[in-house]
Amino acid sequence: MKNLFVILLSTLLFTACFKQNSETKEEILPEVSASTTGISQERLNRIDTLLTNAIKDHKIPGAVALIARHGKIVYHKAFGMANNASQEALQLDHIFRIASQSKAITSTAVMMLWEEGKFGLDDPISKYIPEFANPQLLESFNEADSSYTTKPADKQITIRNLLTHTSGIGYGQIDGDPTFKKIYAKAGIVDLFTTEDVKIADNIKKLASLPLHHNPGEKFTYSEGLDVLGYFVEVVSGMPFDVFLKTRIFDPLGMNDTQFYLPESKYNRLVTVQTKENDKWVKYPVTFYDTDYPKTGAKQFFSGGAGLTSTAKDYATFLEMYLNQGELNGVRLLSRTTVETILTNQIPYISEEIPAVHGLAFGLVDAKKHDLGGNGSEGTFEWGGYFNTQYFADPKEDLIGILLKQTQKVNDDTGGKFRLLVNAAIAD
Repeated sequence: MKNLFVILLSTLLFTACFKQNSETKEEILPEVSASTTGISQERLNRIDTLLTNAIKDHKIPGAVALIARHGKIVYHKAFGMANNASQEALQLDHIFRIASQSKAITSTAVMMLWEEGKFGLDDPISKYIPEFANPQLLESFNEADSSYTTKPADKQITIRNLLTHTSGIGYGQIDGDPTFKKIYAKAGIVDLFTTEDVKIADNIKKLASLPLHHNPGEKFTYSEGLDVLGYFVEVVSGMPFDVFLKTRIFDPLGMNDTQFYLPESKYNRLVTVQTKENDKWVKYPVTFYDTDYPKTGAKQFFSGGAGLTSTAKDYATFLEMYLNQGELNGVRLLSRTTVETILTNQIPYISEEIPAVHGLAFGLVDAKKHDLGGNGSEGTFEWGGYFNTQYFADPKEDLIGILLKQTQKVNDDTGGKFRLLVNAAIAD
């Protein structure tokens, strides 16, 4: 009886302390007037005009835009339609397929495990995924049947190579080289999304047997390397990749609308991927994938490079953690020193012959890109996604810009113009 009393008392004390801590936490990214953060409201209004006109001119069906400065949201608006066929208007909490914006989140998971001493950045990936032990280069290719011959690569693929797209691995259906598209297709590699019952472990082990574009560390080739690292997180952590992201990143940061696959309660919040047909917006058809993959099919393929879905507010929360040097509202995911490493251009340390500018999770604005104008300060980190989403975060200005759309086979200029207008709105 005495022991039972002690347990009950301990439970009550824990609950009270948890409640008190929860109540004392500040709201993450509260909304404030622009002028309080050194942003011109008058100039922000130009973004309204940009996006309203883009919808009127049939450049985009709709968009959600978010701007935050000094940890506070100064602009968060939805424009246009989530689905033109059903006349469903976009809302601020609508969920988008963020595709390659998943890469920075996967990289963060990798770096969290690196901080724990689980591996070295220059370790060969074959130390953890043995199937990569004998990397091969493409030597010859037969167009008739997609058969090929290979020769050994001159070095192993490292984890740093995978984080920086210098591994030589390709990207199948979106690869710039048609030969690799055919090789990946014949091997049955899943590049981006699937409704089939495919596990990342099986996909990555199959990928490991395929030839590389080039020797590791020789060039920058946008690749499926972050999918490899998603499986790597499973191997090193001993947890399913989706569970690791949820328990170690999303739940601690309060990113409650970020996930690979949606529960049924969120199906109605998923934005439709649209394309233009006879100058009308229609749902993008099933091609080598089904755009409904976040809510249909096996829901088993956890793509570290392209699989996540999220909202503008959730992704801004993730970026704010980086601007705040690895910590947000009492939750620390990364050390300040690790964030500094992640946001440092790694490419020169891999090869001075590669012109790309990329850290361990993001593309970076260098001095040249800054000097050309409209891109933010040197050190701004950035990327985008397959379905026409863009983001950037500027540590010097303590500024975040996010523009989310969901289109395919459509070219529009709103991403670049949005970024220019955000930077032009700084008024302090």
